[in-house]
Amino acid sequence: MSAGITIYLLLAAMVLLWSGNYIVAKIVLREVPPMLVVALRAVIAGILIFPVYWRRLRRSGEWVSGRDLGQLLVLGFGGIAMNQFCFVVGIGKTSVTHSAIIMATVPLWVLLLATLLGMERVTVSKVSGMAMAICGVLILQAFRAQHAFQSQPSGGSSPTMLGDFFVLLCALLMAGMTIFTKRWKPGESLSVVAVGYTAGAIAFAPVVWWQSLAFPLHAITPAIWAGILYMSALSSVVCYLIYNYALRYIAASRVAATQYMQPLLATMLAVMVLGERLTAPTIAAGGVIIAGVFVTESFE
Repeated sequence: MSAGITIYLLLAAMVLLWSGNYIVAKIVLREVPPMLVVALRAVIAGILIFPVYWRRLRRSGEWVSGRDLGQLLVLGFGGIAMNQFCFVVGIGKTSVTHSAIIMATVPLWVLLLATLLGMERVTVSKVSGMAMAICGVLILQAFRAQHAFQSQPSGGSSPTMLGDFFVLLCALLMAGMTIFTKRWKPGESLSVVAVGYTAGAIAFAPVVWWQSLAFPLHAITPAIWAGILYMSALSSVVCYLIYNYALRYIAASRVAATQYMQPLLATMLAVMVLGERLTAPTIAAGGVIIAGVFVTESFE
């Protein structure tokens, strides 16, 4: 199997895991406060990734310099820890469909940043695609106020402006992380993820203790613990390793373009598992956004 096929298979697995993460997060947030979920996810991910990274450092002997460590800490806390904070808080206050559609705009922000930094050139198709996608986001928000998306009481939640805003921040932070990693040392994907999650684990460890005073950890059911482990091990560590590994071989905007598959998969799962319902305006808004991303990525 060629390296190119392997990379795209890994990216497909990443998209599936991240699509499932929307559903798992919704279910976990039914029983556990958002801040505790964020803190547990960060701490568990840091605990899982650090031994792997430490073993690699001992084998290679290539220790991170003080300057690089500072950059990695900024990347880790801003691009990973805060990214996941915004995601959990956002999805707790909006619907799965809105969250997935907004996250599909990541390639647009990556392209914008890459263009501003001289990493990619501007073309008419790229500008047109970005304009289309932004119009789709505006359409989505316009119909949000009119309850264009309705959720069943059993699982979902109606979209709110605050929730959508936090998810948008998540998308922007992920775009920034993508560009930072590509410009820094794209071959050091494990360093990026390991230092980032370790920094997040240290930062959020006190939050776990503080939150557990009001919500004891023993009150979390085994099924919910399984969901938290999914969010920590698979959606966090494994997916970010794949994401950063792919940046070694593929353009940053093209790696980020895998995001446009998430709305479809996440929405299908939300309908089947959470009982969420769709209406034509929401589907139209999502279609405009995906079309914009497609135009941006497909034509030079």
